Amino acid sequence: MKINDVILRTVAKAGVLIIFTFGIYLFFSGHHNPGGGFIGGLVLASAFVLLFLSHESETVSDAIPIDFKKLSALGVLIALLSGIAPVFFGQPFLSQSFGYFDLPFYGKTELATVMIFETGIALTVIGVVVNIILSISEDE
Repeated sequence: MKINDVILRTVAKAGVLIIFTFGIYLFFSGHHNPGGGFIGGLVLASAFVLLFLSHESETVSDAIPIDFKKLSALGVLIALLSGIAPVFFGQPFLSQSFGYFDLPFYGKTELATVMIFETGIALTVIGVVVNIILSISEDE
């Protein structure tokens, strides 16, 4: 017997958009306020989990062709390379730098290399959390 989950799917569409928006906000506010790659990654992973809960796994996998194991490996590689890169410039491991740039529509904005590290952390967290949920759901 197929369960009619129209309400869950309808609410999930709006919920995923809200969760993605909040996750991106947490990610970008990370080096000045609470948040960052880990918390932003967890929130973004919860949006993917909501998609997998509200729709069939095959449907979501076809719509979002991401191998989450490779995504987590890519995240670890990005975080590691952002930590090693300063060593080649005579700086200690995981040293960060920043600068202020005039960006169109934003004006004077601070850009920091910590965002590269945070991106690696976020990708790793998203990949690991979604892999864990998918592997638990396959056991049924």
